[in-house]
Amino acid sequence: MNLLENFGIQVQSVAADRVVLTVTVTDRLKQPYGIVHGGVNAVLAETAASLGANQWLRDHGQDKLAIGLNINTQHLRPVAQGTIKAIATPIKCGRRTQTWRAELYNQDQLTSSSTVILINSHKPEGKPN
Repeated sequence: MNLLENFGIQVQSVAADRVVLTVTVTDRLKQPYGIVHGGVNAVLAETAASLGANQWLRDHGQDKLAIGLNINTQHLRPVAQGTIKAIATPIKCGRRTQTWRAELYNQDQLTSSSTVILINSHKPEGKPN
């Protein structure tokens, strides 16, 4: 079982210029105080940015793999229930690195904002596309 399955993350759309993910808030995503753990925000942001960055590489004919290099996340509003929607868009896609912004929403309110930097790396030998 992978991380998306473990957390119940649903991929709504993936494109080189926009990725949308959703997850229903459950107790397994919460910290002991009853709100979503901040690490979940970072997971959603990096996952969305990685999916978009790798789509960008495919769309531009590059046989590389975008891998997270740095993430900076601001937790703006606590979430205790409902659905979280992550929307990631590119800020800059370059030859060596990509920078993406991911914004998370709960009931149309911005709850978290992240900047994700990814490195465009050569794929490890023997690994599937």
